[in-house]
Amino acid sequence: MEKYEKFSGIVAPLDRANIDTDQIIPKQFLKSIKRTGFGPNLFDEWRYLDEGLPEQDCSGRPLNKEFVLNQDRYQGSSVMVARKNFGCGSSREHAPWALTDFGFKAVIAPSFADIFFNNSFKNGLLPIVLSEEIVDELFQGVFGTEGYSLEVDLANQVINTPDGKSVLFDVDPFRKHCLLEGLDDIGITLEDADAIKAFESKHEVAAPWVFNAIKAEA
Repeated sequence: MEKYEKFSGIVAPLDRANIDTDQIIPKQFLKSIKRTGFGPNLFDEWRYLDEGLPEQDCSGRPLNKEFVLNQDRYQGSSVMVARKNFGCGSSREHAPWALTDFGFKAVIAPSFADIFFNNSFKNGLLPIVLSEEIVDELFQGVFGTEGYSLEVDLANQVINTPDGKSVLFDVDPFRKHCLLEGLDDIGITLEDADAIKAFESKHEVAAPWVFNAIKAEA
């Protein structure tokens, strides 16, 4: 996982509440566990006018021109602003995979479903919780200004708007550390690699029969 750095990005508005993970990435695309390649099928049922199929070339599919991600003004978006309870529904890591593969680095909403919220941090996506009043202001800014962008500064936990306003947000210190350092669950474990090796060496001396059995099976 790459280290999370301060960035400025165009904002895509998804003015809906209770967006569930099956809408973010429909169930037929969950066969792969590679973490990549899901971007073309993000919000598949909303972006396209036909039915999407696994491993299908999406370049020639008919687009729903009314959907925000298909509109010219939101091309290249890396920040999404949405309504409450974003990411509800089934627990699938493919949802943040699809969002990051498409190019999103942060999602701003008044609230998130717990499992999606946790999965996002583990996969390099920053979910930012702001009040409904501030989210309303962001929607107004996006709808009223083409190319509306935000600067997201995780290190200082602040969002800077085009009109010079700074909005602070809360984030768990450990999750913040993991994003800034680019640490997923495997990366966190590898930070203790020396301690793990020392434990294994000590345990091999204390219980050699266990390791002999493992070596025999290998």
